[in-house]
Amino acid sequence: MSLRFSAIKDLNKSPESDFALKPSTKITAIFGENVFTLKTAREYLSDEAFKSLAASIRSGKKIDRALANQIANGIRGWAESKGVTHYTHWFQPLTGTTAEKHDSFFTLKGDGTAIEEFDGAALIQQEPDASSFPSGGLRATFEARGYTAWDPSSPAFIMEIGNGLTLCIPTIFVAYTGHSLDYKAPLLKALASIDKAAVDVCHYFDRNVTKVTPTLGWEQEYFVIDEGLANARPDLVLCDRTVFGASPAKGQQLEDHYFGSIPERVYSFMRDFETESYKLGIPLRTRHNEVAPCQFECAPIYEEVNLAVDHNTLLMDIMARVAKRHRLKVLLHEKPFAGINGSGKHNNWSLATDTGVNLLAPGKTPKTNLMFLTFFVNTIKAVHDYADLMRASIASAANDFRLGANEAPPAIISVFIGEYLTKVLNEVEGRVGEKFDEQDEAILKLDLHRSIPELLLDNTDRNRTSPFAFTGNKFEFRAVGSSANCANAMTVLNTVMAETLKTFKKDVDGLIEKGERREVALMHTIQRYIVESKRVLFEGDGYSEEWAQEAEKRGLANVKTTPLALDAMITDKAKAIFERNGVYAHDELEARHEIELEKYIKKVQIEARVMGEIATNFVLPTVIEYQNTIITNIKGLKEVGLGDESFRNQKIVLERLCSLVNTLSDDVRNMIEARKVCNNMTDTREKAIAYCDEVKEKYFDKIRYNLDKLEMLVPDEKWTLPKYREMLFLR
Repeated sequence: MSLRFSAIKDLNKSPESDFALKPSTKITAIFGENVFTLKTAREYLSDEAFKSLAASIRSGKKIDRALANQIANGIRGWAESKGVTHYTHWFQPLTGTTAEKHDSFFTLKGDGTAIEEFDGAALIQQEPDASSFPSGGLRATFEARGYTAWDPSSPAFIMEIGNGLTLCIPTIFVAYTGHSLDYKAPLLKALASIDKAAVDVCHYFDRNVTKVTPTLGWEQEYFVIDEGLANARPDLVLCDRTVFGASPAKGQQLEDHYFGSIPERVYSFMRDFETESYKLGIPLRTRHNEVAPCQFECAPIYEEVNLAVDHNTLLMDIMARVAKRHRLKVLLHEKPFAGINGSGKHNNWSLATDTGVNLLAPGKTPKTNLMFLTFFVNTIKAVHDYADLMRASIASAANDFRLGANEAPPAIISVFIGEYLTKVLNEVEGRVGEKFDEQDEAILKLDLHRSIPELLLDNTDRNRTSPFAFTGNKFEFRAVGSSANCANAMTVLNTVMAETLKTFKKDVDGLIEKGERREVALMHTIQRYIVESKRVLFEGDGYSEEWAQEAEKRGLANVKTTPLALDAMITDKAKAIFERNGVYAHDELEARHEIELEKYIKKVQIEARVMGEIATNFVLPTVIEYQNTIITNIKGLKEVGLGDESFRNQKIVLERLCSLVNTLSDDVRNMIEARKVCNNMTDTREKAIAYCDEVKEKYFDKIRYNLDKLEMLVPDEKWTLPKYREMLFLR
């Protein structure tokens, strides 16, 4: 029996008791129980150590090494009280996954005495081997030294895996030279840069603001299918997506899955991974069915960006691990199934002050309205000026399948703000060139609430086709891929925003120095920014061909493939902005460009190999066997004396099979030859472009077309690989 039919049979052997959970308890009773929060720290640390840790978390102050010993002892005491014996520095290398190396508290003293120990040095820094992680040429293979360094702003936590407990210390990961080798280090630098830039601009309105914190609320979309069915598909095992598969008669056209009743088995899985998440302090709030069959979504309460990124990265690990307990497989690939919606990870971003103000929410007074308008327009200007970097930040081989595929934003970066705010900006722009005198207070007392309902969150319809949309009191970066680390997009967004705010302050100060009143200088600068960035604003259907044509007229780029989109990372403009904001050095940008290109090449290369393997080892033998069956049938009909008309349709099917087999075999062989040509290229960028154009674009769809046609022609009982209808609809 093939794995396909074994998996289908096993679906009926999964008793509900296997997935039964304890009765629900209050979330507040378990929330954060495995996290070393400040509340927990208060119990385990001295006053001096607690104050040092709190100051580091709240304002980024350095922790003294002597106090680090006290903090480490406190963390160990807490961890041991829960049964922990090992610890690890938990980091996010440029592989796209997390990494960890476990060490025990156990050690031997010089006289052979066995003790449990965890000192400040072990807390603050470790030295994992850096040679096997992507470095983009920053390190030679033989240069292995790298460091993980503690990030106090993200609390330590205890990971439960089976019966094992491990203390995890969130860290950055850097090379011996100090170059960043992870996602977290650049993100922290970008957050520091926007904090200072935003505070400086806030002082035009409120001198009490001393800190601005970017916030993030991600929405994680994902697919869940039966593990047995997934394991019977080589493409899902190795690529996390199906490289072929005929569309079933029913897909998502009835729109009956969206927000529908959650299947019981998936519901048990959801409750299970939510419980694990709550214990780790991940504030999940929402769960529901998404549009495509077997597609779902979860979303948390908004958090500070760095913590939100850590929590999302941790959640993806938790989901994959918990799914195994339920004999399920989570697919985080952006496009695991053709013909139905793919998955994204919408990044809802805003800025919050330490005085309790959301800078992207209109206030109730003219002053706060003007402050909102300042940050609102600066965000639009940042996206306009650095759209190429925004596009590069979400580029990947997987996301290329999704962007613009009639369920996701296009590769054209534009901003949606809604009709009411469009009207406001038009009114403000309409006064360009007017001279404000001492008596003219109308524009300075900008009463947004006269033209915009106070419930701004609901003042306009949402535009799901926009890659960057204003949704009431935040911007939603919708183009981020579901498997991506949010840090990449957030590093770029916060850096370009910091740069724009710095420029804005220089422009306003320049006008003030020329004698303009502060409010007038602010308004004149805002007006100019509206004019300069308005071409990036678009309120219509981003899926339409008309928008692609209009965007071209406006001069907006439409870079559809990753190898070309990544070019933006190494332009002089990019190097200058990241260097000025202390986020990336030039060689770090070059290295990341190289790493992302190599990652793209390897992804396409693996998919091409899997596609060839499936065609050669699975499909062709099955088809040939069926061809022989038809041939035997035709021979038998001839032997009993029946004429050609009696097997006319059998011949038609046989001829169709022969044609598809020949075409498929030729395409696979030609694809292999194209791969060989690509592999001989030495320039990484040229190689990535060749893999995109000469392998993926030229052959993937052609091979898939023939594979899918053969699936529809071969009898169901002979087809060995699970079909879409089974993976998407069998529970």
